Amino acid sequence: MVREVAYAEIPGNRDDVLKTLQDRKVSGLPVVKKGEVVGIITRSDLLRNREEDQTALLMTRDPVVISPDRSIVEASKLLIQHKIRRLPVVEGKELVGLVTVADIVRVAEGMNIEESIEPYLEKETVVLWSEMPLPVAGSIMEFAAVEACPVIDTDLKLVGMISDRDLIKASVIEDSVEKTDMSADGGEDAWMWDRVMRTINKYYTVSRIRLRDIPVREAMVPPKTAFKTDKVSDCAAVMRKNRIDQMPVVKTSRKLMGMLKDTDILRALVDYCERSSA
Repeated sequence: MVREVAYAEIPGNRDDVLKTLQDRKVSGLPVVKKGEVVGIITRSDLLRNREEDQTALLMTRDPVVISPDRSIVEASKLLIQHKIRRLPVVEGKELVGLVTVADIVRVAEGMNIEESIEPYLEKETVVLWSEMPLPVAGSIMEFAAVEACPVIDTDLKLVGMISDRDLIKASVIEDSVEKTDMSADGGEDAWMWDRVMRTINKYYTVSRIRLRDIPVREAMVPPKTAFKTDKVSDCAAVMRKNRIDQMPVVKTSRKLMGMLKDTDILRALVDYCERSSA
């Protein structure tokens, strides 16, 4: 596990979180209040809630946690079961470390798992067209609840990958002034409102993350690919070296046949460990 953990605090805001994500080159952070873990916040949370600013309203509450004495296999199973990417490590309620999917991929790299990735690749995946407008691509990724997608051209060949990280890089933050009507609603405070004024027009600033109107090809990155016969530990090494969490699996024709995610590496690690201990 990582002991020197980057984290967000409440009270805090989106700008604080973005700065920490960028400075530490991570995709998510535990959220701490007075030393106690109270949530998790990720890049995807920032994209899903583009008009929200407060960390407490952006984060996911009641995160799954693990204690320091648990095994890598137990941590892997929790990450897979709950479909999460990071586990705060706690003693009592205090944050003492963090275990991420990437940490366990690094372990798998060193285990020399020679089994091929074919049993673990995922054949159902969301694919984007290289000429698609980026705001449309961002909405598709949001609706499909995916953080990265392979990109194909008009010949159906793989030409790139795009992730939520690339969306944030290609986004702009806009500030606007909006107006809301706050009128007395007949409740227990109605008399107080009537004595001050019948209606309060309150203006406030709203920040929005807007994706630039460019084609996907201008925001995507070159793909790191695999073949179905590649070994699990070899693919784990590629993911670790390139700091990626999934790889398109292609045929020799560059046609896409599926995706290998870092969580698939975890599944392979669990199977390998359980076979070895049987």
